[in-house]
Parts: sequence; structure tokens; C-alpha cells
Amino acid sequence: MSKYDKVIELALRKGFFFPSAEIYNGPAGYYDFGPNGASLKRKFIELWRKMIVQKDGMIEIDGSQTLPESVFQSSGHLSNLVDPVVSCKKCKSHFRADKLLEEKLKKPVPENLSEKEFDKLLKENKVLCPNCKSELSETKRTSLMFLFSAGPATKSDSVALRPETCQNIFVDFSRLFSTMRIKLPIGVAQVGKSFRNEISPRQSLLRQREFTQAETEVFLHPAKEFEKFEKIKNHKLKLMPIGRKDTIEITADEAIKKKIISQKFIAYYLALLQQFYEAAGLKDFRFRQLSNEEKAFYAKESWDFEVNSEVGWLELVACNYRGDHDLSGHGKGSGKDLQVLDGTEKVLPHIFELSLGVDRSIYALLEQAYHEEQVEGETRTVLKLNRALAPVFAAIFPLVSKDGIPEAAQKVYDELKECYDVVYDEPGSIGKRYRRMDEIGCPFCITIDYDSLKKKDVTVRERDSMKQERVKIDKLCDYLCEKSE
Repeated sequence: MSKYDKVIELALRKGFFFPSAEIYNGPAGYYDFGPNGASLKRKFIELWRKMIVQKDGMIEIDGSQTLPESVFQSSGHLSNLVDPVVSCKKCKSHFRADKLLEEKLKKPVPENLSEKEFDKLLKENKVLCPNCKSELSETKRTSLMFLFSAGPATKSDSVALRPETCQNIFVDFSRLFSTMRIKLPIGVAQVGKSFRNEISPRQSLLRQREFTQAETEVFLHPAKEFEKFEKIKNHKLKLMPIGRKDTIEITADEAIKKKIISQKFIAYYLALLQQFYEAAGLKDFRFRQLSNEEKAFYAKESWDFEVNSEVGWLELVACNYRGDHDLSGHGKGSGKDLQVLDGTEKVLPHIFELSLGVDRSIYALLEQAYHEEQVEGETRTVLKLNRALAPVFAAIFPLVSKDGIPEAAQKVYDELKECYDVVYDEPGSIGKRYRRMDEIGCPFCITIDYDSLKKKDVTVRERDSMKQERVKIDKLCDYLCEKSE
């Protein structure tokens, strides 16, 4: 069994995530997060807020998931958010042409090739239907937008589910600027659901039709010096520029001087993002620069933050310099002047974004945290998650279910749950209870035994080292607080 399969099996078994409407064999591309997954996801988002939104002094909104169709006409999504699709002539299955080629060639294939270019590559590389090995149809473009009508049939509005959360930010920017007493540069952030009608959703959280994004859109004057750069200029970035097949580690300052990165604000936000993922505990990652063929239709410069995974290099964050594409498009489409005052100068801000896939990030963290170890002749499965992200921070175990020990354990549990995510677990041997907690990444297990009744202390067992130490009950909160730093 591959590591990917093991992570998915663990996620299903331990309530991290599972298919939505499973008892009805629901449609592909939709997943629910169970208790452990919801806790991990919430803590991941809070870390993002702390290390990016708060650290950079951004503001945050919570926008509608349904927007007028005209918004996406102006943004370019109606005409540009399309996938190259082929169908099997025999079994009628549908596939993305670029993904079939990537699997065959073992390298990225640009989405924006023409239909004829896709057909030529598919034929040259003898790509057949993965399911029945039959011949494929010619490539056609299919929209990923969910379009529908809102209201009664006699007076309905044409609307769409947003394919990315950032459009709310762009259309709200004029009001935010006039009411929130902000000035350029300013970042506006949002966490929420986005929707894309994927042709062949697959690989659990990695390609869904409904997914969570955490996006930041930074509005700035393109001609002015970006002063925040000085804070991170010595931070080393892991970059894979166009034309290279390996990753280089270089300071942000050097990347600017060598013109690997074109703008100081781009280098600054790449560093901020890298620091966030380093704090989350992610390893083996890179920023890969996208070629003109790979970039989104709105992008002037693009870097994908990717992690090395069991399924190959996986994009977690799209980092795009969007120029004035968005505000100029929405200004024209709405008939509104979206310029703002920067000092005494009227300017149409440029935008740099960090578009982060939360669900994909959760999978990447689980995969990198997943370990199997041999302990006393048995296989121990453990998630070595960052303690701040662990779904459960501590588990409380009474050694036995008698002699007043459960009551003493319940008292410890009641005190700790005021400050930490803790669980109370009584049935089974201590060894089995340890293994249950190891599998969900719980950093500490606290056992109350007969000595606890006499000496007013407990045994604290640490997840990664499995070392144990006695801690006084009245010092337990301070102990855990110190360990959680």
C-alpha cells in the first residue's frame, strides 16, 4: 500500500475526512471533514491568520459564495475558466487532456494549449482511455463554472457560484477603501468555499468540486518603493526559476538583485508564505516559476508554492502578480471608477495574490506527518503533526475503572478542557489508548494512577519520543503551556 493510500485509509478511519453523502454514494468531488479533520483545518486557518493576515496588518472579509454572472464576465472567467476535455469513444468516460498527458509524460503540461496541439500530443504519445484502453475523442473546451438562476422564473437573476474567493475582494474594494480608513499598500484576506465543475475529480482532497481557499489580495501602487521588503530581505527562499530543473536556495535580496524575482513586493509575500508553511511544519517544498504557457490568463508573473508528495509535486498556493487586470475589468464592467487616492495621487492599484488551497494543504501536512515505526515488534502508526495543529492536544487516561481513579481523571479533564483541546478515554489497555492517540497526532497522553491519588501527580507521555515523566497536578497547566509554545 502506498503512503497516499495509507493516509487516506487513516483519514477515513479516524474521522479526518470522508466522501460527502457517503450512504447515498454521493457525486465525486465533495468531501466532509470529521471531528479530527475539522479541528486540524480550523487550527491551520488560525495559524494562517496569525502569520500572514495579522503579521502583515491585513483586513479580512467574508463574502457571498454566489455572485452575479456579470462579475465573471468582467473577470474573464466565463471565457477563460475552461478545461481541455476528451471522452472515451467506447465507455464514454471523460478526462482532462492535460492530466492524461502529464501521467504519460511524467512532467507538467500547460492547460492553455490549443485543441489541435492536445490532439497531436495525445496521438503522438499513444494515449488511450485509462479505463478500457480504447481510442479517445478530439479535445473540446468545457466550462468549470456553476451557472444558475436565482429567484422565481418570471424575474430571475443569472448568477454563479464563485470559482475563487478573490472576486468578492475585488468588487468590494472600493467600499472597503472608503469606509475602513485604509491606505496603499493593503492586503485584504478571505477564507471560504469555492466551486469548480471539475471534469474528473479525484485523489480525495486534491481535486474537488467544492473546496476551501484562504486568499490574500494585496493592493499597491506599482511605481512606489515597497518598504516592507527590508524585513525579509535576508530570508532564504527555495526557488525553481524558469529554465532550471533544480531548486536553488537564495535570499530574497539576491533574488531581486539577480532579477530572478521582478518586484520586491513579490519577494516579500513569497517569504511571508514560506515562513508560514515552515511554522506549520511542512518540509520539502519549493516555489516554481510558471512559464508564459502555464500562467493564468490574468497573471503578469506567477510562482506556484509546491510540496513534494506521493503523487508528485503538488501545488498548494498560486502566487500571482495580477497587475490591474481585476480592477480595470470590474471598473469597465460595472461602469464605476475604481481608482483610489494614494496620498494626493489618483491610482488604479495593482494586485498581488496568495491563493492558498486549504484542503490540499491539510492533505500535505497529514502525508508528511505520517510515520510508521517498529516498537517492541509491532508497527506503531503516528502522525507527527506540529503540536499547535494537532486535533487533540492531550488525552486523559484513568489507569483502571475503579477505586476512585476515573473520578480523579475526570477532574483533571474538566480543568484542562477550559484551556486545551483534550479528550477523556477510558476503555482498553493503556498501550491501545496510546496507539489511538498516536494515530491522530495527539502530542501528550496523561495517565492518572494509584500514585496520583497519593502524590497528586500524573504521568505525562510525549508522542514523538514516547518518554514519560511525572508532573504535579497543580503544575500541569503550566507544564502544557510551556510545551505548547
